[in-house]
Amino acid sequence: MEAVRSTTTLSNFHLLNILVLRSLKPLHRLSFSFSASAMESDASCSLVLCGKSSVETEVAKGLKNKNSLKLPDNTKVSLILESEAKNLVKDDDNSFNLSLFMNSIITHRFGRFLIWSPRLSSTHDVVSHNFSELPVGSVCVTDIQFKGRGRTKNVWESPKGCLMYSFTLEMEDGRVVPLIQYVVSLAVTEAVKDVCDKKGLPYIDVKIKWPNDLYVNGLKVGGILCTSTYRSKKFNVSVGVGLNVDNGQPTTCLNAVLKGMAPESNLLKREEILGAFFHKFEKFFDLFMDQGFKSLEELYYRTWLHSEQRVIVEDKVEDQVVQNVVTIQV
Repeated sequence: MEAVRSTTTLSNFHLLNILVLRSLKPLHRLSFSFSASAMESDASCSLVLCGKSSVETEVAKGLKNKNSLKLPDNTKVSLILESEAKNLVKDDDNSFNLSLFMNSIITHRFGRFLIWSPRLSSTHDVVSHNFSELPVGSVCVTDIQFKGRGRTKNVWESPKGCLMYSFTLEMEDGRVVPLIQYVVSLAVTEAVKDVCDKKGLPYIDVKIKWPNDLYVNGLKVGGILCTSTYRSKKFNVSVGVGLNVDNGQPTTCLNAVLKGMAPESNLLKREEILGAFFHKFEKFFDLFMDQGFKSLEELYYRTWLHSEQRVIVEDKVEDQVVQNVVTIQV
């Protein structure tokens, strides 16, 4: 099969529409992988259930009474209410602070029901495998994740200091489901800005590398994974996010960047970023569902890395593969 190459320019709007359907090959490729091997699954794990209000607390009690939550690898799961979890929740800087997170939540749907574990194979497995048992908008967070999942089926260990979470949402129009990863990416970058502003910290310029990676100063600090299943005329979407907040390996993290700019600054906390994320995401998601991605397009293109880059877009025309070298324009 022959390949034909031509050169042209594309606006951001037209290119993004192409990227959803076609393959994009950068002229200069960047690669990244976590340098930690996956660990063997534990024989059991503990999941702490926590709610923002009495409504979510009753959900937690119901799930525990029915022992409803399972893991796909048949790991034994112990369900614990927040009020019973004193032996698991450690009063130190390394454990996720449930109270701090819940006090930061001001959403109506997302993040109000929390599942937390000190050590877990995969937050994504928890929410995707138990989707029908959980309220829409539920989130699972862990301090250490030893079978994290990536877009290309990579598996890795994520150490303490990472913000690792997965949450659920429902969508009806399958044509826009692939775009949700862009909304999530944008909400993460805006959440970091929001926390920095509120704490009077220097601005950390987190950028989006298409389609679902997050970069600071040319180094990867996070990524997004979205999966979906179709049931009862709705798409059940599980969204996973990993963000290096306070672990300087294997690349860098937000707090390392912050210390480089202002050594005496207060550090960013995972709980604050997660609360800010759901506040931003809920607003962006409603805009996206009501007005389409065009309502977020300008902000997205100010945040991504690819303006003025030259890339190759492949297309199949009859028996030929046509390669168009395009320049992404602002």
